[in-house]
Amino acid sequence: MSDATYTPPEVWKWEEKSGGKFANINRPIAGSTHEKELPRGEHPLQLHSMGTPNGVKVTVMLEELLALGHAGAEYDAWMIEIGEGDQFGSGFVGINPNSKIPALLDTTTGTRVFESGSILLYLAEKFGAFIPQDTKGRTECLNWLFWQMGSAPYLGGGFGHFYAYAPEKFEYAINRFSMETKRQLDVLDKHLADNTYFAGDDYTIADMAIWPWYGALVKGLLYGESAKFLSVDEYKNVLRWTNEIAERPAVKRGRIVNRTWGAPNAQLRDRHSAADIDEVLAKPAE
Repeated sequence: MSDATYTPPEVWKWEEKSGGKFANINRPIAGSTHEKELPRGEHPLQLHSMGTPNGVKVTVMLEELLALGHAGAEYDAWMIEIGEGDQFGSGFVGINPNSKIPALLDTTTGTRVFESGSILLYLAEKFGAFIPQDTKGRTECLNWLFWQMGSAPYLGGGFGHFYAYAPEKFEYAINRFSMETKRQLDVLDKHLADNTYFAGDDYTIADMAIWPWYGALVKGLLYGESAKFLSVDEYKNVLRWTNEIAERPAVKRGRIVNRTWGAPNAQLRDRHSAADIDEVLAKPAE
């Protein structure tokens, strides 16, 4: 039930102990909290990230590029412990003033790239891969890429927060964001009824953006019992698409990078070579 006694003040003030799982890192101001330089590896692309859905988008893209033979896509992936506040270190803020993962530095040009959708688009254009070259196809791909960037906050910061992380359960908030999440799943399911992938017949950065969020949701990998709560089995086309993408070798490789939880063969804190991933995937699940 919602708190009927709460009346918003005339001027909101931040209370540091506001509760919730991420209360120790949430704050209403930007900028660094401490001096910390970022490490630098030997590869052209330096990724600073964590294996959350937004981080997985980029590591999957990089592994897909390497699978195509793009040697310039070799990368070092460095773990950013968001629960420890690494994203507020001065070096990371220098790459992403918004202090959110992932952030990428292309050392060949000295270009910083932040926001996961921007990184996907940057890499697709840099290597000429996973984005249609014709105007109509490219636009459809970008339609869905931007759809994901605009929609996922309602899933993660809305439904996920109030259903799984908020210190109190509020009926109105959970109902509101459950409705929106199911509406989004229905949007995806109806589109996939007539399309193999989101931009049509070809796998693109649109799929790489949507899969780590909505694929994980329908497979029961986000927010505890949320898949059952949302009756995700009814989205047959989303499940078909999810399972197909999960079987891609590059997806299996990319999803374990910058991850320190789960089975032993599904977590790799830092990645500096293909051999790092090979070694982890060779481990038993338990």
